[in-house]
Amino acid sequence: MKIQVKLFATLQRYAPAGQFAGEPFEMELPDGGTIAMVVERLAIRSHEVKVTFVNGRARAEVYRLKDGDEVGIFPPVGGG
Repeated sequence: MKIQVKLFATLQRYAPAGQFAGEPFEMELPDGGTIAMVVERLAIRSHEVKVTFVNGRARAEVYRLKDGDEVGIFPPVGGG
């Protein structure tokens, strides 16, 4: 299956080479793939992921994705 992935803030450094910052990119996963599989394939360390969204809704990393889903991955953000 094919999904769209968008990495936010400091996680953009894990995007495939040649991707423009902030632009979504396509990724192929086996049927039944999860958000955790996306994070693993991109070699993002789990402590760098704070929130994940699928089609605009917050989802846990165990959420099973479907063909055409749009995944957003956010790091912890600090501010003041």
